[in-house]
Amino acid sequence: MRVRVANDGLSVHAIAGTYVILLGIDVPRPARRRGLLGFALHRTDHTDGTQEWLPGFKTFQSITPQPEPAEPTSTLTNPIQAFLWGDYAAHSGREYTYRVVPMYGRPGALTQGDGVEVRVRTENESNGRHAIYFNRGAAASQAYVRQFQNRKPDEVGEAAYRWLSRGLEEAMLAFIRKASDRRWSLRAAVYEFSYAPVLEAFRDAARAGADVQIVYDHKPGAMKPGTRNARAIRAAGLTRLVTPRESNASFIAHNKFIVLLRDDRPVEVWTGSTNITEGAIYGHSNVGHIVRDRRVAAAYLAYWKELRGDPDARVLRRWTAAESPVPDRNGAGPISAVFSPRDSLEALQFYARLMDRATSSVFLTAAFGINRLLRHVLARDKPYLRYLLLEKEDKDDPNDPDVEIYKRDRENLVSVGSVLTPNILERWVLDRFREEELTGANKHVKYIHTKYMLVDPLGEHPIVVTGSANFSDASTLRNDENMLVIRDDTRVADVYLGEFMRLYSHYRFRWIAEKLSEREQPARKVHLSEDDSWLAPFFQTGSVKMQERVLFA
Repeated sequence: MRVRVANDGLSVHAIAGTYVILLGIDVPRPARRRGLLGFALHRTDHTDGTQEWLPGFKTFQSITPQPEPAEPTSTLTNPIQAFLWGDYAAHSGREYTYRVVPMYGRPGALTQGDGVEVRVRTENESNGRHAIYFNRGAAASQAYVRQFQNRKPDEVGEAAYRWLSRGLEEAMLAFIRKASDRRWSLRAAVYEFSYAPVLEAFRDAARAGADVQIVYDHKPGAMKPGTRNARAIRAAGLTRLVTPRESNASFIAHNKFIVLLRDDRPVEVWTGSTNITEGAIYGHSNVGHIVRDRRVAAAYLAYWKELRGDPDARVLRRWTAAESPVPDRNGAGPISAVFSPRDSLEALQFYARLMDRATSSVFLTAAFGINRLLRHVLARDKPYLRYLLLEKEDKDDPNDPDVEIYKRDRENLVSVGSVLTPNILERWVLDRFREEELTGANKHVKYIHTKYMLVDPLGEHPIVVTGSANFSDASTLRNDENMLVIRDDTRVADVYLGEFMRLYSHYRFRWIAEKLSEREQPARKVHLSEDDSWLAPFFQTGSVKMQERVLFA
């Protein structure tokens, strides 16, 4: 949901996803900017009736030279000095009113200017054609430290797991449990398949009379889940319900989808990036995406039927080329499925073209580096912002050079998975708990596991590409994969954009702190500007801060 309200030279654009609300603020009138020291933010939750001035962290040095570590301050006394702000503590399906108040004067004696109120409702993650569930994806956070004192989830128990899942596990189980009697069927294609509660849900559906059939990756090896899958399947009593995917020994069956059928007719499909493991649900970032569209569900069912025969990659490539063509602009509907393996890089080239033809912005997540085709696009100068959320810097990988290559265009804004330590930017770290820690559930991918691209998400014709494939040569030519291309659906774009910015902001801050630490720079405190000089880069023609202000406002 998007709402824009203006009042006498001040505007606020609210973009509401499920658990995130972004506020793009603008002050186009120069007279309103003179003496402006920032914005105070007030929120009313119309569900529980709470009202509060929202917190920030930066303070005026002349008033609070030594702020307490990790203790928030009110934006009424220490306003935010930015034009983009995110409420990352919202709840789905609720109405909120935000009041954005420009603050003038001097520190310690601020006065309120005329503000703007905007009322907005967050999306219900379960409603509509698309139901979209993101897990928390940020166990290494000060929020986790405050709530659970950095104890491991298995030490805390249900409360920590529920906080980390944020509805992802519950939604996956609820989807499977729809198959409650003989009228229902489930057809799944899975890669990592070892999380007992989900396997047991499949078993229970079968015991209730549903027709359950699962194709799973059964290729053994140190970096492959086949052996673990087989053990978990035996433990859950699923042996008679599964078909091993064994051919193409050097490739992987990387799908994570479930088709739901009623009376033998496909009605819904669950897909996304979430493997069926504890780490996928509670650790690194993931999304589960339900599409309630019979045509799309039928396409996935047809693909599943091909996988069930355990075909050689050469055979499957011929099928995907014929039955899953790359969706060009003229022939594409609102939702298209792109399956792999394929006989060429046409799908990856298509994603690169989408990025290259963007007109206002691109947002991309990458768990395993950025493919050369996309990297070539990023190396071209563009007059708009491109946000990159990466798992790591692959400095030693010749196929994915250091992120410095992405900085050839200053409009490429990079964020990399990191944790915050107390020796840098100490204002944000609770010293008594020391540095942030991960759950330990993920070894190979610790932070970013999602695979999606947003093209012009704030425009009237956004494009969302999401699924299991890592935008790589291997995911296109070799592996079993599925991707969705969703056009012109602003609700879907708003949900994905909110979650992207939540993790982008979370990790960019930590990554910058990590870079400072590598340079052995001492801990430092960051304070607010005590005059209106902070505004200059936001109104400097061509600057990144100006472009971001215009994009979101």
